[in-house]
Amino acid sequence: MKMALIVALVSNEETNDIIDAARAGGATGATIISGVRGEGLKPAKTFLGLDLAASRDVVLFLVAEPRARDILERLAEAGGMEREHGTGVAFQLTIEDTVGLSTQLPTLIEEVEGAL
Repeated sequence: MKMALIVALVSNEETNDIIDAARAGGATGATIISGVRGEGLKPAKTFLGLDLAASRDVVLFLVAEPRARDILERLAEAGGMEREHGTGVAFQLTIEDTVGLSTQLPTLIEEVEGAL
């Protein structure tokens, strides 16, 4: 089965909404890397050398490739990524092969077949 890795970079306040949106689209799990820092078009402001930027999370979803675009669109909607500056970004990468998904494969196959 073709897989895709969806990477979402969001504020930690949005993480649960992003995960809920991905699950509603067929994601079967997530990996969260907390406390990352990033800088967009405009550098974050500081006060007396202290960073005022909100804490960010990297949320990783390994999903069935046929579901990836729908999940990306759900993430954009849940996180307001297309409406407001600095709310986050999400993208997908093609995965050539995987191991360790034997417990999730029956669910993934069933969902993909049901969508066809």
